Amino acid sequence: MEEQKDRLFAGFPPVSVADWENQIKTDLKGADYEKKLIRKTLENIRVKPYYTAEDLKELAHLDQLPGEFPFLRGNKAGSNQWEVRQDIQVHEADAALKKVQYLIERGVSSIGFDLSSSKEWTARELNQLISAIDLQKVSVHFYAGVNSGTFAEMFLKMVDELNIPGATIRGSVDFDPLGCLTLTGGYYRSEKDDLADLDRMLGITTKLPQFRVITVNSRFFSNCGASAVQELAFGIAMIADYLKELTNRNHQVKEIAGHMQWNLGTGPDYFMEIAKVRAARMLFSALMKAHDAPLETDIFIHSTTTSWNKTLYDAEVNMLRLTTEAMAAILGGCNSLLVKPYDSDFREQGAFSERWARNLQHVIKEESYFDKVVDPAAGSYYIETLTDSLMKSAWELFLKVDEMGGYAKAFVAGFIGSEIGTTASGRRAMLATRREILLGTNQYPNAKDTMVEKVVEGIAFPKPFNNPVKIAELLQPVRASVDFEKLRLRTEKQGQRPKVFLLTIGNLAMRLARAQFSGNFFACAGYEIIDNLGFSTASEGVEAAFKAGSHIIVVCSSDDEYAQVAPEVARLVNNKAIVVVAGAPACMDELKQQGLNEFIHMRSNVLETLLHFHQMLGIA
Repeated sequence: MEEQKDRLFAGFPPVSVADWENQIKTDLKGADYEKKLIRKTLENIRVKPYYTAEDLKELAHLDQLPGEFPFLRGNKAGSNQWEVRQDIQVHEADAALKKVQYLIERGVSSIGFDLSSSKEWTARELNQLISAIDLQKVSVHFYAGVNSGTFAEMFLKMVDELNIPGATIRGSVDFDPLGCLTLTGGYYRSEKDDLADLDRMLGITTKLPQFRVITVNSRFFSNCGASAVQELAFGIAMIADYLKELTNRNHQVKEIAGHMQWNLGTGPDYFMEIAKVRAARMLFSALMKAHDAPLETDIFIHSTTTSWNKTLYDAEVNMLRLTTEAMAAILGGCNSLLVKPYDSDFREQGAFSERWARNLQHVIKEESYFDKVVDPAAGSYYIETLTDSLMKSAWELFLKVDEMGGYAKAFVAGFIGSEIGTTASGRRAMLATRREILLGTNQYPNAKDTMVEKVVEGIAFPKPFNNPVKIAELLQPVRASVDFEKLRLRTEKQGQRPKVFLLTIGNLAMRLARAQFSGNFFACAGYEIIDNLGFSTASEGVEAAFKAGSHIIVVCSSDDEYAQVAPEVARLVNNKAIVVVAGAPACMDELKQQGLNEFIHMRSNVLETLLHFHQMLGIA
């Protein structure tokens, strides 16, 4: 085998890093290497243009196998099986029971019950709700908010009455006092009472070693626009708070970890999200080591696709986003995965979108065989380096939180909200200037797409939760595209869309390029775009624009021709429409002196510019 390998690579002599660097510098012809080829991520991590085996020399833990401490390669050995989860909102037990049977028949192996909108449940109703579930094959998860403790007691009693071996029961109660503090600014009842509930639930679930009653919802941070480093750091800080409080109540670290579930978000940066799951396990292992826990102590990771990058317009693109997010979480080694329906961020879940979300996981598992290989990213020069960078950066930020007294104190002091708010604002600014693209929203929008009749306002634009015991400023989940969507919805509500006429004239290549740019620009506001093949004179173009009933006339030509063409168009229009110049020509100041004040170009803030045109057109 070694001889065959030698013959195979005989024609490809090894290339050193120094050789690579010299060749790159030659090809750059004096250009700045750092500016041209080094990319800085949202997490402020430097990404090089290439990686080699030398990048792995200083990395620890690369020799461990799957299932071994510190679980860089996951806590699964032999296969990469994960639970296919789907959640349902429960209003009535009978309807929920039918839905459960339907889902199990279609391959769902993990079911979440959202009981938040329901009345208080009795033991008889709970028995009815899960009577169709084989608890030794399907895991069950409950979100019951402040009533989680009572619910856990009922569930344990039911398991005893059915004589089901407790060790075979898998599932969780989503009880997360720190998560409640994060999203509402206060606890379910109070810090003292909530921790007492956790203490009690840990005590009653000792017979259910695979049933988790402590949930760490760091996915909330992803949905608020946080970076991967922030999600990991603040997530591990929440875990540290729970460990501190519960060990003070005489619970063992291994017991606490065994009944804990870390809910991670999985977002749009494919390789970063793979590395994030791997880094999460490393961070948890480091925390366990600091608490002298047994080396076999690991964490159950449940991944959920995020809302941050989902859009109302061209919503089918969400399917592509969800696919890469699901793949990343699975390749990273999550234990279970919830893929949200592609339209769940603007309306009630429908049968088609639910089926699509469910079947996506089946395709990844049954047709793409993602369940066959454990940690396929292992050994990747880039992903291994990225995992290490993420872990170190997150640990450094975690230590800052720890110095402030832990997660709860840091959050109440406003540190965590400020950190995430700064990141989210930066990301939204990048969207506004198109340095980051959301297909169909701030670039290449579907001009025919209308949403005003499809959007449920309370889902698409939820209001902050009003917690009567608020003690801090809450974090409000928000989608990155919300500003563009509100802008476009205002256009739709006007009834008649403003018409943008692309007056193409002069140099063929430049007029076509600038017409395409301008069409995409104004379509982001939902305006009607009228494109043209080209005009031989300005008067011919203006006449056609008036005939079309245009509100905005965009002159699309070359920089050299604007000095003559643009003023002539403005004179012919005579303030009967808004005249815009596509581009930033050298003669811009000269054109402004002649009354041409509207320009759109690559450096424009698209959002602010479109809001400006909304005001000019009187769109409320």
